[in-house]
Amino acid sequence: MKISKILIVEDEKVLSSALSVKFENEGFEVKVVESGDLALPAVETWKPNIILLDLLLPKKGGKEILKELKADPELKTIPVVILSNLDSDDDIKICLSLGAVDYFVKANHPIKEIIEKVKNIALKPR
Repeated sequence: MKISKILIVEDEKVLSSALSVKFENEGFEVKVVESGDLALPAVETWKPNIILLDLLLPKKGGKEILKELKADPELKTIPVVILSNLDSDDDIKICLSLGAVDYFVKANHPIKEIIEKVKNIALKPR
């Protein structure tokens, strides 16, 4: 099996660290960026197979990053999973309409569930 590369765009260090360890244990190669302005350059240079994206980030928000990713012909096919504390139906609908493949509210989903779902998305042939 080919190793999947996951980019985690998350400014909560405790969460990004926990996710990194769990994904590495599942065989993923992991890169973490903690600021929205670093997300696109990381995607362009590192070419992850999947992106786990927070919405509330320093310097640039997740929705803006999602729009930019989906507008780029080279990057738009990379699946983006939203992981956020924003739990309004509007936020969820907007992100899914912008092209996110899934949306998790941090407080409602244990890390184990997020890992399993992301793994299933990452391993699907495109």
